[in-house]
Amino acid sequence: MKLSQARFMIAIAMSCLVAVASLTTAGFNNGGGNNVGGVSIDPAGVVRSATVQENQELVNLLRNEVTAPAGDLAAAAELRMVSLSGLQDAIIEVRKSGARLPAEIRYLAGLTGVDYVLVDHENNDLILAGPAEPWTLSETGSVVGTETGAAILQLEDLVVALRNVENSRAQGISCSIEPTTEGRQRLNAFLSRIKLRPGQNPAALEAGMKQAFGPQMIKLTGIPATSRYACTLVAADYQMKRLAMAIEDSPVKGLPSYLQLARNTSHAGSMNPRWWMECEYESLTRNEEGTVWKLTGQGIKTMTEQDAIAADGSASSTEKADKLAQKWATSMTERFEQLAKEMPVFGDLQNLMDLTVASTLIVQEQLENRSGLELTVLRDQETLAPPAFDAPQTIAPECSFIKGRSGWVVTASGGVSINAFQIVHDQQVDTSLTNKIASARSDAWWWNK
Repeated sequence: MKLSQARFMIAIAMSCLVAVASLTTAGFNNGGGNNVGGVSIDPAGVVRSATVQENQELVNLLRNEVTAPAGDLAAAAELRMVSLSGLQDAIIEVRKSGARLPAEIRYLAGLTGVDYVLVDHENNDLILAGPAEPWTLSETGSVVGTETGAAILQLEDLVVALRNVENSRAQGISCSIEPTTEGRQRLNAFLSRIKLRPGQNPAALEAGMKQAFGPQMIKLTGIPATSRYACTLVAADYQMKRLAMAIEDSPVKGLPSYLQLARNTSHAGSMNPRWWMECEYESLTRNEEGTVWKLTGQGIKTMTEQDAIAADGSASSTEKADKLAQKWATSMTERFEQLAKEMPVFGDLQNLMDLTVASTLIVQEQLENRSGLELTVLRDQETLAPPAFDAPQTIAPECSFIKGRSGWVVTASGGVSINAFQIVHDQQVDTSLTNKIASARSDAWWWNK
């Protein structure tokens, strides 16, 4: 089913995605939009920043959809267990009545991350475990924890991650935002005609430079371009670009823009920096029996390298990094946890990393066979059909320029790369991990350790 509106929102600035879409037949609620806080995608697939009014309209739509948790879910937990068997049973019960899925199912009992994947042979079950919080709707339309503001995991992302493990095997999951060769050619022609007068501010030329440069193209691999998962990748990538280019003010101290770091330094016009975020954990460990896996680390690292721009406008990797671009990448990595709390789209991206590694682990280690649980409900398109949105295709002309002593630097490229197979491949044995972690099992589909 296609969700098409005059404008649908995906989250970025200070927000995280909210799973709401016109899919009552699949159990998802009808919220009339999708929020990640600050980015709009029009029906033609053009991505741009949303207006304050658009954000507020979306928040108003969501107020009745993001219901507050009750009972034990209204308290935070250092470790909460979510039974995938119990989750599937709960989904089936809701679907029998034809009702939409309640918030506790859509938001996976308030999990804010996946720390453990557990095999429960005795109960033919697979369990995801991690910290959890009661959830709320932020002022920008994000579903976040009430204790820390961390982004809440969502069922829709788990479904897409699990169903696309094999699709991502060949080339991983990725998003990139790339200028076109033609755009670089037009920009070079424009710059060749420009001579700055003494004391003239280069910023006066930006409008003409952006028009010449034109829109950047969005490329997605490994997951459906119409999924919320894909929109999250684009939103996080887009927001990273805006932070680096000083288009969006950083909400975190100690994270200035790359433009601030690089002004008044020497730049070669044929070299432009790019940044991307990739999947990286400190470790993935398991017990000797292969029934307990533990993920450690924030899951994301910001990377950078220089692109060499040829006379015809084509770009190629140099596999080398500019020192200031590397400084910015390192600073973003070091402050990522804080940034994710201030701008939950980055927390949403962390959650995608966790869910993708967990899903890849389930497939690679054949945990369904080993546990005796078939994830048929989570895999079944008729039972759970995530909404299909207008796919993001282009970024409206938006880039920053630095006039250095030896050329112009254009910062416009970015990306996200998730290679969960490598994380799973590099797992190691930790003899201290035991099955006792799941010993407090409940009759409900979730419980606290």
